[in-house]
Amino acid sequence: MEGRLSAHQPFLPKHSETSRNDEMNQDKKLQRKDETNDQALQDQDMMRREGLDRRNIWEPSVFYALGKESFNFAGHEINIRESMDSYGALIWPGGIALSQFLENNQQQINLMDKAVLELGAGTGLVSIVASLLGAWVTATDLPDILSNLSFNLRQNTKGRSRYIPQVAALSWGQGLERNFPFPSYHYDYVLAADVVYHHNFLEELLNTMLHFCRPGSGTTLLWANKIRFQSDLQFIECFKSRFNTTLLAELPQENVWIFKATSRE
Repeated sequence: MEGRLSAHQPFLPKHSETSRNDEMNQDKKLQRKDETNDQALQDQDMMRREGLDRRNIWEPSVFYALGKESFNFAGHEINIRESMDSYGALIWPGGIALSQFLENNQQQINLMDKAVLELGAGTGLVSIVASLLGAWVTATDLPDILSNLSFNLRQNTKGRSRYIPQVAALSWGQGLERNFPFPSYHYDYVLAADVVYHHNFLEELLNTMLHFCRPGSGTTLLWANKIRFQSDLQFIECFKSRFNTTLLAELPQENVWIFKATSRE
């Protein structure tokens, strides 16, 4: 009879179809999460291999080996001590590119007697170059990076720089109003090199840039980065939407872009 279940038709509760849809959606979410985690691991492995290639010291039993790289900028030999224990203790292409740009474009970017802050200073190469070019520099990074950063700054600027460079701890997006209140902490330039890669603090990084380059501050941000991942391009789009930006230079061989940015009034 119409409306009666056949002997072979399973009985399904009214909510069963919804439950199946929910389960399928949950499976898709888990699959996307697994794919995201896999991509993150691949990206991190790529960064690790890039770092090892730069040092050319792959010795599995000595992962924390120290290395040195030498550069000539602003009329001085700069010796940088590196370490393999973190990304922040290595020199990356963006830092070299920004250092070269600052040296070669002093009429366009005059750092003499300017207050300069570097975000994610790492080994300190960019801060050293800015200091040798006459800037009053504050180099910032995570607390565990500061010892090597301070060493490199001290070794390469003592007796050479107009001002003694300062070092300060700064975790992106944390305690900015408390530790760096405006206008007490005002900078003519904010520098950043290779601070965008596959990490979980891109939003905090953008908020930190906005904090120091706020409307009315007159602060100019100079940011150089090697473009490695799709997330880098996504960050650039967000960056452009929040700042007035100019692409100052593009280095195809290294895939490094250098941007100048000011706040949107």
